[in-house]
Amino acid sequence: MSSFQLNINPLKEPLGFIKVLEWIASIFAFATCGGFKGKTEIQVTCAKLHENKTITAAFGYPFRLNEASFQAHPDANVCDVNWKSYVLIGDYSSSAQFYVTFAVFVFLYCIAALLLYLGYTSMYRDSRKLPMIDFVVTLVATFLWLVSTSAWAKALTDIKIATGHGIVKELQPCRQEVMCYFGSVTSMGSLNVSVIFGFLNLILWGGNAWFVYKETSLHSPSNTSASHSQGGIPPPSGM
Repeated sequence: MSSFQLNINPLKEPLGFIKVLEWIASIFAFATCGGFKGKTEIQVTCAKLHENKTITAAFGYPFRLNEASFQAHPDANVCDVNWKSYVLIGDYSSSAQFYVTFAVFVFLYCIAALLLYLGYTSMYRDSRKLPMIDFVVTLVATFLWLVSTSAWAKALTDIKIATGHGIVKELQPCRQEVMCYFGSVTSMGSLNVSVIFGFLNLILWGGNAWFVYKETSLHSPSNTSASHSQGGIPPPSGM
């Protein structure tokens, strides 16, 4: 194995430059999703007291909403209802964790690929296996970006519904003696950004597949084939 020799020239080429963009985009993808914390609020009015009280349910990554119970402050019970026994509806952890975990793996792979491009440029160019492995990984990553982002986008839509106005109809006390009004929910702008970066990663990896393909023996003839062609019968003059 050749020794490490730093060469920044690949960064000036699409192969290395796009890999840097993929590295940055993966950071935004898992950071905007994995770091989210929010809450939804409901205003309740007791029939006897005619006083508004606020109950909240905090939720966040990995979005197991069925574990997010309502809290009432400062009183434990509001309108003689133990709100801690009521939770939001839905478990979207599988889609969220798949998306974030895959983005983290992509982040690590981009670091490894950049070290290979910049430190072992000659070995990468001369090898037949490394570009082929890189090409296969790029195709798989492109497909997984499509799957994970689509699943997460669908889950995000369901999360917005589960934490929005519809929760008033789902709470049993609100259908009986307690009057409930939807208050507010934390803005999910960062989650929208995570979906955008997911599809941006899809575009980057899909476009990068062509430049990785050009490094493989599928696109460029191998050195062995080239040497054989050079040692063969030269073409007739005038061709």
